[in-house]
Amino acid sequence: MSDTPFGFGLPPEEPENGDEGKKKGNQGGQSGPNPFGFGTGLPGGVGGQGDADNPFAAMFGSMNPNDLGAAFQQLGQMLSYEGGPVNWDMAKDIARQTVAQGTPDGVKDASVGIAEKSAVEEAVRLADHWLDDVTSLPSGAATAVAWSRAEWVEATLPVWKELVDPVAERVGAAMGGVLPEEMQAVAGPLLGMMRSMGGAMFGQQIGQAVGTLAGEVVGSTDIGLPLGPAGKAALLPLNIEGFGKDLGVSSDEVRLYLALREAAHARLFAHVPWLRSHLFGAVEAYARGIKVDTSKLEDVVGQLDPSNPEQLQEALQGGMFQPQDTPEQKASLARLETALALVEGWVDAVVHEAAKPRLTSADAMRETMRRRRASGGPAEQTFATLIGLELRPRRLRDASRLWASLTDARGVEGRDGLWEHPDMLPTASDLDDPDGFVHREQLDFSEIDKMLGEAAAGKREQDGPEQDGDDKK
Repeated sequence: MSDTPFGFGLPPEEPENGDEGKKKGNQGGQSGPNPFGFGTGLPGGVGGQGDADNPFAAMFGSMNPNDLGAAFQQLGQMLSYEGGPVNWDMAKDIARQTVAQGTPDGVKDASVGIAEKSAVEEAVRLADHWLDDVTSLPSGAATAVAWSRAEWVEATLPVWKELVDPVAERVGAAMGGVLPEEMQAVAGPLLGMMRSMGGAMFGQQIGQAVGTLAGEVVGSTDIGLPLGPAGKAALLPLNIEGFGKDLGVSSDEVRLYLALREAAHARLFAHVPWLRSHLFGAVEAYARGIKVDTSKLEDVVGQLDPSNPEQLQEALQGGMFQPQDTPEQKASLARLETALALVEGWVDAVVHEAAKPRLTSADAMRETMRRRRASGGPAEQTFATLIGLELRPRRLRDASRLWASLTDARGVEGRDGLWEHPDMLPTASDLDDPDGFVHREQLDFSEIDKMLGEAAAGKREQDGPEQDGDDKK
């Protein structure tokens, strides 16, 4: 996990005299990325990555005079923002601009043509037909859509908001509530400005990350979470072409294999109603577990003169707000990691079962996708940057083997029946001993419900005559 999810902690002061000044400024300061992701550069060539020690280099680094007005306008938007913890209007604009720039290999976004839309629709239709043979869960894709990168940004931003806002809210509240009450009046205007800039800075970082991710994802479920609207299986033809470029596999087979994965995810999230809230709840629990290390703040507060706002500002710029690991966070991460492994392992197992007899390259594409998911692909890195979470199913292979063993031992119905209730699913310890879980007698919740219903009905029958007797009296 990232030690500082949002890159909190301001950089050292600007050097005053060349290299010596830079060395002096770095003493006791933070190294690494700029606060809130500054230094990565704004889209459109504004700023760039030139001066990594200057939090405003992304806006003023290497611009021509024509860009100056736009930069000051954006700075004004940052200071005047009064919305939630993330400026999502800015995030959307920057994500769209990042997409418009194209990927590092020079591939620009493009509208999806009629032929590509038809190819995606046909691939998802065929994939759903193949999946009918290997899972008891019915189709979850009411429609199949082919998205451009820009359309992926538009369609997934509502879910990014749901995932990121709880963490940003918690960090923002910590920034505002960490000072003693008697100092709140002095720090009020400054903290208000910090919150406004924080919302915009979060928006800039998230927009940059989502825009970059749009150039690499192949569908709406690459990270194991449903980022798109319910009931839609979505693929990005432009990115699928890039995904299969070096595999030596026909484009039709690549499209079909990725359609199988997208359709399998759609079935799981459509017909396991508790799964989405289970995964998103783990992210929210992580946000609730964020604590701010106030030890540095406490040391400085005793030496501050409340009548000196400049001194307070200098203290706030000293990097006091360092989110730290807590038992709550670790428990949430463990729960999320296991759930992701089970989701990805199930998809991996059923997709392979459907693809193996039909696609000659099924093994090669399976291994490519496993490595992409388990080794920390673009989606995992994005989440690590945005909210300090790595949505990486580290035990994907273990989970896939467990699901395959369950299929052999209990059949498709018995395997998929475990998704009826979260308490029926394998745990992290079960991934260590898959054979023990496979052959263990499972608790049948439907039988328990039936028994409870029969008991309730019997009690009503017993109470009935007594009630009649009371009425007669």
